[in-house]
Amino acid sequence: MKAVAIFEHGGVDKLQLTELPKPEAGPDDVIIHVKAVALNRLDLWVREGLPGLKLQMPFTLGSDVAGVVDVVGAAVTTVKPGQRVTINPGWWDTTCEFCVRGDHPLCVNFKIFGEHLPGGYAEFLRVPSRNVLPMPDDFDFVETCAAPLAFLTAWRALITRGRLQAGEDVVILGAGSGVSTAAMQIAKYAGARVFATSHSDEKLARARDLGADVLINYAKTEWEKEIFRITNKRGADVVVDAVGDATWLKSLRALRKGGRLVTYGATTGPNPAEEIRLIFWKQLEIIGTTMANQGEFLDVMRLIFARKLKPVVDVVLPLEHAAQAHERLAKNEQFGKIVLTV
Repeated sequence: MKAVAIFEHGGVDKLQLTELPKPEAGPDDVIIHVKAVALNRLDLWVREGLPGLKLQMPFTLGSDVAGVVDVVGAAVTTVKPGQRVTINPGWWDTTCEFCVRGDHPLCVNFKIFGEHLPGGYAEFLRVPSRNVLPMPDDFDFVETCAAPLAFLTAWRALITRGRLQAGEDVVILGAGSGVSTAAMQIAKYAGARVFATSHSDEKLARARDLGADVLINYAKTEWEKEIFRITNKRGADVVVDAVGDATWLKSLRALRKGGRLVTYGATTGPNPAEEIRLIFWKQLEIIGTTMANQGEFLDVMRLIFARKLKPVVDVVLPLEHAAQAHERLAKNEQFGKIVLTV
């Protein structure tokens, strides 16, 4: 099968168009004929090489997939060949204590397609049948593959872990990312007042179209002070910070007393300066989150398929242009998801 794979870690030049063996289905597996795959920043990190990550090379990236069922294993009854589907990009073993209680992303053996398991930069992908979700006929492959990882991450971050309530103020940092475009919509759906930050007035204007109420260009103002001014020196109820080192201390300062900082990433570095006195004096909560359980995935995908939430697509490129797609993402030029068609 045709694929774009890495044979070693490094720059975009390590992405190679190649031929790989087509995967075979086990009893509970589904082989998906991939039609579209969306990029995540995770793709860049895996390509470059994450600490402790040991992959069997060649390896295919890509966590977000939409396509057509090609083959099903002998025990699969939930889908059949020819069905249009997408996937939950997380993998859990079903047997550990966390899986038994339904908290799949805490699984002791948790994995992600495109990070620990072969991903969707290929004509075919093998996944367990429990990961496969049929698509409505009125959704195309590009729009659908732009949804899963970003929306399930944002949903768990805001609704489950962040406990966001109607009427609260929530700050979404970096308005152009896939998860941020999802988070702004989810926060608005929950009834919160949404503050969006970006260095780009153009991205902020697009954030307004997604429901952001307050737009702050952090290249022109100190955003945490602006939040205090707008909230009459109260501060925000929730800050969603996946930026890390560059924004962490400002995020703590932007919160009200008893506020919640929710983090699912650290794009500018994992070891920020931290003012512990701010945390205990303001009685702040620091909440970590990643991915979502199957119930959360199904909840947010129902809202997408009901068109109450909308995946945002930046550009669409053929699989052969994966290197160009990686370069665009690395430069933060995108607004929403970059999608490769296979």
